[in-house]
Amino acid sequence: MGFIVGIDVGSGSARCGVFDASAQLLGIGKHPIRQNRPAPGYVEQSSEDIWAAVCQATQYALSEADINGEDVEALSFSATCSLVLLDKDHQPLPLSPGDVPWNIVMWMDHRADEEKKACDATGSPVLSNLGGSMSVEMEIPKLMWVKRNRPDIWAKLGYAGDLADFLCFRSSGTLDRSVCTLGCKWTYDPDKGGWNEAFLREVGLDDLLHQAALPQQAKPIGSYVGNLTIHAASQLGLSTNCRVGMGLIDAHAGALGTTGLHAKGLEQRLALIAGTSNCHIALSKTRTEVPGVWGPYAGAVLEGYYAVEGGQSASGAALDQILSLFGTAPQNTHEVLGQTYLDGLAASKDYGAELCVLPDFLGNRSPFADPYVTASIHGLTLEEPSKMRPKLYGATALGIAFGTRQIIGAMRAQGIPIRQIDLSGGHTQSDLMIRLYADATGCDVFLPTCAEPVLLGAACAAAHAGPNGSVFKESARGRGGRMVEPCKRNAAAFEERYSRFNGLYQ
Repeated sequence: MGFIVGIDVGSGSARCGVFDASAQLLGIGKHPIRQNRPAPGYVEQSSEDIWAAVCQATQYALSEADINGEDVEALSFSATCSLVLLDKDHQPLPLSPGDVPWNIVMWMDHRADEEKKACDATGSPVLSNLGGSMSVEMEIPKLMWVKRNRPDIWAKLGYAGDLADFLCFRSSGTLDRSVCTLGCKWTYDPDKGGWNEAFLREVGLDDLLHQAALPQQAKPIGSYVGNLTIHAASQLGLSTNCRVGMGLIDAHAGALGTTGLHAKGLEQRLALIAGTSNCHIALSKTRTEVPGVWGPYAGAVLEGYYAVEGGQSASGAALDQILSLFGTAPQNTHEVLGQTYLDGLAASKDYGAELCVLPDFLGNRSPFADPYVTASIHGLTLEEPSKMRPKLYGATALGIAFGTRQIIGAMRAQGIPIRQIDLSGGHTQSDLMIRLYADATGCDVFLPTCAEPVLLGAACAAAHAGPNGSVFKESARGRGGRMVEPCKRNAAAFEERYSRFNGLYQ
């Protein structure tokens, strides 16, 4: 078995991981990608800029792993659920002028608010797969916005795709789409194997299936879609013998690289992919609808399982925002303030209890599905700022953890028995967040051995496209991890804090 490459495109960078046959991570490459913010609530990227970053990150990873690109057997992609627009010749369709073609509407772009409301007003059955409400972060409202506001672009549109699907297209030439992207963000129904054309007509996108070359059916994650083209292989530093597996959304890759590797007890585990934003993915053998939580999506992570997805649009971003209010003094860092808060809790279970933060800086994705909620801070006093800062930082972190508890509670109320959190993403590097996720939710927190579970999930999809996918997955499963249990000492105090936090929403 040759080497396996997993590539992930996040909000700020493209990353590549090279794995051997035993699922050992040999090398990582990373390259930044740019964002364009032409107006409040608008966030754009460039598919050309992203592809260049992907190629650079792959070459870096090959160099660090010290392997020949000819020996890479397969690759796959995970990416944010951002919308890529191409013309009929498959060239970028820019939304804004600039030095690069800004032809991607990012997931965090909120320009399509009115279109989101129009989707909700239909009362369509497709909403039952979305927790009862369309999200402004999904692709249908964004496409409606383009058609309504940029008819010049719509007239030229030849391809509209999720970023992960675009990367499969750019590398192999396939027009196939992933069941993960279409099912989670496009209202494709994996159970029925098709689209609700009545809904598309009602929202004015009945031409979408033909104009944007959308397929009638979606492909399973990891299914073989072709080999690298000559041009893509040359740019990536690989060969045309490299097989391309159907990709998936980045959060779902994180779920596949953590929870999805376990052979038993999947329905009691929650994959928490925690970074700039948080995604909470649970797997269920039966179709389970959870109000305010996206899904259920058949096959979005694993075949034979439905995925339900909660989320917090601002988690790490909320901590960054709080930190930015403090200035640039050496003591005002995530590490220092986080450790100070942990030390304060160790000394007194009531440390910082007077402060309560609702961290909805970008609306509430779950469980309230309300993009108009804003963040708020309760309990500020004239306490000395140096003493207030770590408390406020910690209260924000606790608010994020309590938001995760709300989502778990919504899932449990519908019969999904979450008992353990499989944590991946940037928050695995924060002792504060690890501790608070355990203490605030009452769940055990499992930290996988692999430092890059999202890249591992993408690599699992890649391996599946080759002849030895099951061997790779079994090797990844055997790597284990570390368990962090809730601290019983603070349980009662955290119950009181959660009651106050939850009550503020009510």
